[in-house]
Amino acid sequence: MVEQWAFNLKVLSSSLSTSKIIMSNSIQELFLPLLKFLVNLGNVNEVCSDAAERWQMSFQDPASPIMEGIEHFHNDLMFFIVIIFVFVSWLLFRCIQLFSTKNHFDVNSIDDRLSHMKDYTSGVYHHTLLEVVWTALPALILAVIAVPSFALLYSMEEFVEPSLSIKVTGHQWYWCYEYSNSKEPGLASFIDGVKYESYMVASSDLVEGQLRLLEVDQRLLLPVQTHIQVYVTAADVLHCWTVPSLGVKLDACPGRLNQVSTYLKREGVFYGQCSEICGINHGFMPIVVEGVSMKEFVYRKYVDALLNIVEEDPDLELIEDSTSRIVTLDFSTGEKSVLDLSSLQDKSIIELTTGKNKFKV
Repeated sequence: MVEQWAFNLKVLSSSLSTSKIIMSNSIQELFLPLLKFLVNLGNVNEVCSDAAERWQMSFQDPASPIMEGIEHFHNDLMFFIVIIFVFVSWLLFRCIQLFSTKNHFDVNSIDDRLSHMKDYTSGVYHHTLLEVVWTALPALILAVIAVPSFALLYSMEEFVEPSLSIKVTGHQWYWCYEYSNSKEPGLASFIDGVKYESYMVASSDLVEGQLRLLEVDQRLLLPVQTHIQVYVTAADVLHCWTVPSLGVKLDACPGRLNQVSTYLKREGVFYGQCSEICGINHGFMPIVVEGVSMKEFVYRKYVDALLNIVEEDPDLELIEDSTSRIVTLDFSTGEKSVLDLSSLQDKSIIELTTGKNKFKV
């Protein structure tokens, strides 16, 4: 009998141990994903929305002081709009409720209506104070709104001496960009006068991660934390150069040069589109501005200058073009030249001599 009890006790102990293990595993399966999610919340980096999204009802994340001012002004206006909307809605509801026709009094008799509504109409007709209030209060609200509005308009039109100028020309249906007036002598030697065209990437040529109808073959590369002057014009019909994240929306008119100042506060890729109906392919001329650090900007423009030299020199042939190196072949001597691009990123001075061409960064 004692042995039977010992055996039953052992079986019960084993069952309890198994139940604890199963319960422990169930708890882990239930709470571990939640715990991981809570832990990862603290490690999530800031993600900015620099392109339009489906069902988007708010602004794209600002990347310039102007766009930040526009967003703040919009938020301030929403305070007044909500209050006015609630008050007017309440007023309309009360008017409908109080002055609605009822079956318990004669709707064809004005006297019966006034007698029924005497509690609400007493003192309302020709009330001087009320008329002054509903006239002066909207004027006061407009005056309060005008102060930040004028400050924002002034800041948008303020001219700051630019370190770089960009000329944007709208065509049917693509954009043309040209760099000029760089204040950095080393940068100006190989960037001033550089001109290229930007076309939309066809849907069949898109790679994973690119946005349909928004990606272009050559982006407008701009340095961050630099004052930039943008001149906008058109070669054929009216266009509009619009980049929401920068707070820029400027008409491109043939024969006229419009200008706007911008200042990129952070790196990123900012998408926009032509905002003026310009023909059958109006919806197929997107704008992509890529903001990079000044070091990355100089490096990438320097590499572009190298490639242009190779293309223009009849004695040189480009054998390899990658992010790490450029390999060329000199037909006159039969020698190969290898330029290690990864090492150039750590140098403050980059010098290239090819024939009569010499550039310094």
